[in-house]
Amino acid sequence: MNLHEPNIKPQHTSSPPAGMSAEEWQARVDLAAVYRLCHHWGWGDLIYNHCSMRVPGEPTMLLMKQHELMWEEVTASNLRKVDMTADLDERAGVNRPGFTLHGGILQGRPDVNCVVHVHTDRGMALAGLKRGLRMISQQALRFYNRVGYHPYEGITEDFGERERILKHLGKNRALIMHNHGFTTVGKNGREAFVLMKYLMSAAEIQLRIEATGGEAIEIPPEICEKAAAQFETHDAGRGSADWPAYLRLMDRVDPSFRD
Repeated sequence: MNLHEPNIKPQHTSSPPAGMSAEEWQARVDLAAVYRLCHHWGWGDLIYNHCSMRVPGEPTMLLMKQHELMWEEVTASNLRKVDMTADLDERAGVNRPGFTLHGGILQGRPDVNCVVHVHTDRGMALAGLKRGLRMISQQALRFYNRVGYHPYEGITEDFGERERILKHLGKNRALIMHNHGFTTVGKNGREAFVLMKYLMSAAEIQLRIEATGGEAIEIPPEICEKAAAQFETHDAGRGSADWPAYLRLMDRVDPSFRD
Protein backbone atom coordinates (compact mmCIF):
# COMPACT_ATOMS: atom_id res chain seq x y z
CA MET A 1 0.00 0.00 0.00
CA ASN A 2 1.31 3.46 -0.92
CA LEU A 3 2.14 5.45 2.22
CA HIS A 4 0.45 8.54 0.77
CA GLU A 5 -2.69 6.70 -0.36
CA PRO A 6 -4.01 4.67 2.59
CA ASN A 7 -6.79 2.23 1.89
CA ILE A 8 -9.39 4.49 3.48
CA LYS A 9 -11.95 6.02 1.16
CA PRO A 10 -13.53 9.45 1.75
CA GLN A 11 -17.12 9.42 2.92
CA HIS A 12 -18.17 11.97 0.32
CA THR A 13 -16.88 12.34 -3.24
CA SER A 14 -17.52 14.73 -6.06
CA SER A 15 -16.38 15.25 -9.62
CA PRO A 16 -15.58 18.34 -11.68
CA PRO A 17 -18.38 20.07 -13.55
CA ALA A 18 -18.38 20.01 -17.33
CA GLY A 19 -15.60 22.08 -18.83
CA MET A 20 -13.41 22.11 -15.71
CA SER A 21 -10.13 20.21 -15.56
CA ALA A 22 -9.59 17.52 -12.95
CA GLU A 23 -6.56 19.50 -11.74
CA GLU A 24 -8.59 22.63 -11.06
CA TRP A 25 -11.28 20.63 -9.30
CA GLN A 26 -8.69 18.98 -7.05
CA ALA A 27 -7.25 22.42 -6.22
CA ARG A 28 -10.75 23.58 -5.33
CA VAL A 29 -11.36 20.58 -3.06
CA ASP A 30 -8.01 21.10 -1.35
CA LEU A 31 -8.61 24.83 -0.82
CA ALA A 32 -12.12 24.22 0.51
CA ALA A 33 -10.57 21.71 2.91
CA VAL A 34 -8.03 24.31 4.04
CA TYR A 35 -10.84 26.75 4.84
CA ARG A 36 -12.75 24.10 6.77
CA LEU A 37 -9.62 22.96 8.65
CA CYS A 38 -8.81 26.53 9.65
CA HIS A 39 -12.37 26.94 10.89
CA HIS A 40 -12.12 23.63 12.76
CA TRP A 41 -9.02 24.89 14.57
CA GLY A 42 -10.78 28.16 15.43
CA TRP A 43 -8.79 30.51 13.21
CA GLY A 44 -11.61 32.00 11.15
CA ASP A 45 -13.19 35.41 11.70
CA LEU A 46 -16.75 34.86 10.43
CA ILE A 47 -16.44 36.09 6.80
CA TYR A 48 -13.04 37.80 7.11
CA ASN A 49 -9.45 36.65 6.43
CA HIS A 50 -8.67 34.32 3.58
CA CYS A 51 -6.93 31.36 2.01
CA SER A 52 -6.13 31.27 -1.69
CA MET A 53 -4.92 28.80 -4.33
CA ARG A 54 -3.35 29.30 -7.74
CA VAL A 55 -5.37 27.62 -10.48
CA PRO A 56 -3.32 24.78 -12.03
CA GLY A 57 -2.36 25.59 -15.59
CA GLU A 58 -3.52 29.21 -15.25
CA PRO A 59 -0.67 31.06 -13.48
CA THR A 60 -2.45 34.43 -13.12
CA MET A 61 -5.76 33.02 -11.86
CA LEU A 62 -6.51 32.37 -8.19
CA LEU A 63 -9.26 30.82 -6.14
CA MET A 64 -10.52 32.39 -2.92
CA LYS A 65 -13.62 32.58 -0.78
CA GLN A 66 -16.66 34.54 -1.85
CA HIS A 67 -16.77 37.66 0.33
CA GLU A 68 -20.09 37.02 2.08
CA LEU A 69 -19.48 33.37 2.96
CA MET A 70 -18.36 32.11 6.35
CA TRP A 71 -15.35 29.79 6.38
CA GLU A 72 -17.49 26.77 7.24
CA GLU A 73 -19.71 27.49 4.21
CA VAL A 74 -16.90 27.24 1.66
CA THR A 75 -17.16 24.42 -0.87
CA ALA A 76 -15.15 23.43 -3.94
CA SER A 77 -17.82 24.80 -6.28
CA ASN A 78 -18.55 28.15 -4.60
CA LEU A 79 -14.93 29.34 -4.56
CA ARG A 80 -14.41 32.42 -6.73
CA LYS A 81 -11.97 32.27 -9.64
CA VAL A 82 -10.43 35.67 -10.41
CA ASP A 83 -7.45 37.20 -12.18
CA MET A 84 -4.79 38.19 -9.64
CA THR A 85 -3.53 40.94 -11.97
CA ALA A 86 -6.91 42.71 -12.04
CA ASP A 87 -8.10 45.54 -9.75
CA LEU A 88 -10.96 43.89 -7.91
CA ASP A 89 -13.16 44.53 -4.90
CA GLU A 90 -16.40 43.19 -3.44
CA ARG A 91 -18.29 43.90 -6.68
CA ALA A 92 -16.35 40.97 -8.15
CA GLY A 93 -17.40 38.82 -5.19
CA VAL A 94 -14.04 38.91 -3.39
CA ASN A 95 -12.85 40.90 -0.40
CA ARG A 96 -10.57 43.77 -1.49
CA PRO A 97 -7.96 43.52 1.32
CA GLY A 98 -7.79 39.75 0.95
CA PHE A 99 -7.42 40.00 -2.82
CA THR A 100 -4.70 42.63 -2.41
CA LEU A 101 -2.64 40.41 -0.10
CA HIS A 102 -3.15 37.06 -1.79
CA GLY A 103 -2.98 38.28 -5.36
CA GLY A 104 0.25 40.12 -4.63
CA ILE A 105 1.94 37.15 -3.01
CA LEU A 106 0.91 34.71 -5.75
CA GLN A 107 2.06 37.12 -8.45
CA GLY A 108 5.45 37.66 -6.83
CA ARG A 109 6.15 34.09 -5.69
CA PRO A 110 5.73 31.67 -8.61
CA ASP A 111 6.95 28.87 -6.32
CA VAL A 112 3.89 29.39 -4.09
CA ASN A 113 0.48 27.93 -4.95
CA CYS A 114 -1.40 28.38 -1.66
CA VAL A 115 -1.55 31.20 0.89
CA VAL A 116 -3.20 31.17 4.34
CA HIS A 117 -3.77 34.41 6.28
CA VAL A 118 -5.46 34.64 9.69
CA HIS A 119 -6.02 37.14 12.52
CA THR A 120 -6.14 35.08 15.71
CA ASP A 121 -5.71 36.67 19.13
CA ARG A 122 -2.57 34.65 19.90
CA GLY A 123 -1.12 35.37 16.48
CA MET A 124 -1.75 39.09 16.85
CA ALA A 125 -0.30 39.00 20.36
CA LEU A 126 2.96 37.62 19.04
CA ALA A 127 2.81 39.95 16.03
CA GLY A 128 2.75 42.86 18.49
CA LEU A 129 6.05 41.85 20.11
CA LYS A 130 9.21 43.59 18.85
CA ARG A 131 11.33 40.52 19.42
CA GLY A 132 9.12 38.39 17.20
CA LEU A 133 9.18 34.61 17.07
CA ARG A 134 11.74 33.04 19.41
CA MET A 135 13.44 29.71 18.86
CA ILE A 136 12.31 28.18 22.15
CA SER A 137 10.19 25.29 20.88
CA GLN A 138 10.44 22.57 18.28
CA GLN A 139 7.35 24.03 16.59
CA ALA A 140 9.18 27.32 16.02
CA LEU A 141 12.15 25.70 14.31
CA ARG A 142 10.35 25.28 10.98
CA PHE A 143 10.67 29.05 10.73
CA TYR A 144 14.29 29.57 11.75
CA ASN A 145 15.64 32.13 9.26
CA ARG A 146 12.51 31.35 7.25
CA VAL A 147 10.05 33.98 8.49
CA GLY A 148 9.74 37.62 7.47
CA TYR A 149 8.23 40.63 9.25
CA HIS A 150 6.07 43.35 7.71
CA PRO A 151 5.22 46.64 9.49
CA TYR A 152 1.61 47.63 9.90
CA GLU A 153 0.28 49.96 7.17
CA GLY A 154 -3.45 49.83 7.94
CA ILE A 155 -6.05 47.67 6.21
CA THR A 156 -4.40 46.04 3.19
CA GLU A 157 -6.35 47.72 0.37
CA ASP A 158 -3.64 49.64 -1.47
CA PHE A 159 -1.98 47.63 -4.24
CA GLY A 160 1.15 49.67 -3.58
CA GLU A 161 1.65 47.64 -0.39
CA ARG A 162 2.03 44.45 -2.40
CA GLU A 163 5.64 45.24 -3.31
CA ARG A 164 6.58 45.83 0.32
CA ILE A 165 4.79 42.69 1.49
CA LEU A 166 6.73 40.66 -1.07
CA LYS A 167 10.00 42.28 -0.06
CA HIS A 168 9.47 41.39 3.59
CA LEU A 169 8.21 37.89 2.82
CA GLY A 170 11.23 37.24 0.61
CA LYS A 171 11.76 33.52 0.04
CA ASN A 172 10.47 32.66 3.50
CA ARG A 173 7.78 30.19 4.50
CA ALA A 174 5.85 32.68 6.62
CA LEU A 175 5.26 36.38 7.22
CA ILE A 176 4.46 37.88 10.61
CA MET A 177 2.55 41.09 9.91
CA HIS A 178 3.12 43.42 12.86
CA ASN A 179 -0.01 44.26 14.87
CA HIS A 180 -2.00 42.36 12.24
CA GLY A 181 -1.63 38.59 11.90
CA PHE A 182 0.12 35.60 10.34
CA THR A 183 0.57 34.52 6.73
CA THR A 184 2.00 31.20 5.55
CA VAL A 185 2.75 30.08 2.00
CA GLY A 186 3.22 26.68 0.41
CA LYS A 187 3.49 24.80 -2.83
CA ASN A 188 0.11 23.22 -2.03
CA GLY A 189 -2.77 23.46 0.43
CA ARG A 190 -1.26 20.94 2.81
CA GLU A 191 1.99 22.86 3.21
CA ALA A 192 0.39 26.28 3.76
CA PHE A 193 -2.09 24.87 6.29
CA VAL A 194 0.43 22.79 8.24
CA LEU A 195 2.87 25.70 8.42
CA MET A 196 0.09 27.86 9.88
CA LYS A 197 -0.74 25.13 12.38
CA TYR A 198 2.86 25.02 13.61
CA LEU A 199 3.29 28.79 13.57
CA MET A 200 0.16 29.16 15.68
CA SER A 201 1.42 26.47 18.06
CA ALA A 202 4.84 28.15 18.31
CA ALA A 203 3.15 31.45 19.18
CA GLU A 204 1.03 29.83 21.88
CA ILE A 205 4.03 28.08 23.43
CA GLN A 206 6.14 31.23 23.39
CA LEU A 207 3.42 33.35 24.99
CA ARG A 208 2.89 30.73 27.71
CA ILE A 209 6.62 30.45 28.46
CA GLU A 210 7.03 34.23 28.59
CA ALA A 211 3.96 34.51 30.86
CA THR A 212 5.71 32.40 33.51
CA GLY A 213 8.44 35.01 33.91
CA GLY A 214 11.01 32.23 33.89
CA GLU A 215 14.13 32.15 31.77
CA ALA A 216 13.47 30.41 28.46
CA ILE A 217 15.94 27.89 27.02
CA GLU A 218 17.13 29.31 23.71
CA ILE A 219 18.07 26.66 21.13
CA PRO A 220 21.59 27.23 19.68
CA PRO A 221 21.67 28.57 16.09
CA GLU A 222 23.41 25.52 14.65
CA ILE A 223 20.74 23.23 16.10
CA CYS A 224 18.02 25.56 14.85
CA GLU A 225 19.34 25.36 11.29
CA LYS A 226 19.75 21.58 11.51
CA ALA A 227 16.16 21.13 12.67
CA ALA A 228 14.78 23.63 10.12
CA ALA A 229 16.45 21.70 7.30
CA GLN A 230 15.15 18.42 8.74
CA PHE A 231 11.62 19.81 8.73
CA GLU A 232 11.92 20.94 5.11
CA THR A 233 12.94 17.38 4.15
CA HIS A 234 10.17 15.94 6.33
CA ASP A 235 7.49 18.22 4.86
CA ALA A 236 8.56 17.37 1.30
CA GLY A 237 8.56 13.63 2.05
CA ARG A 238 6.83 11.55 4.71
CA GLY A 239 5.12 14.59 6.19
CA SER A 240 2.80 14.81 3.20
CA ALA A 241 1.15 11.57 4.36
CA ASP A 242 -0.83 13.61 6.88
CA TRP A 243 -2.90 15.42 4.23
CA PRO A 244 -5.19 12.44 3.48
CA ALA A 245 -5.70 12.16 7.24
CA TYR A 246 -6.74 15.83 7.44
CA LEU A 247 -9.17 15.21 4.57
CA ARG A 248 -10.60 12.20 6.38
CA LEU A 249 -11.06 14.36 9.46
CA MET A 250 -13.01 16.91 7.45
CA ASP A 251 -15.05 14.13 5.82
CA ARG A 252 -16.11 13.04 9.30
CA VAL A 253 -16.89 16.59 10.45
CA ASP A 254 -18.71 17.76 7.32
CA PRO A 255 -17.97 16.32 3.85
CA SER A 256 -19.85 19.12 2.08
CA PHE A 257 -16.54 20.93 1.43
CA ARG A 258 -16.19 18.56 -1.53
CA ASP A 259 -19.41 19.81 -3.20
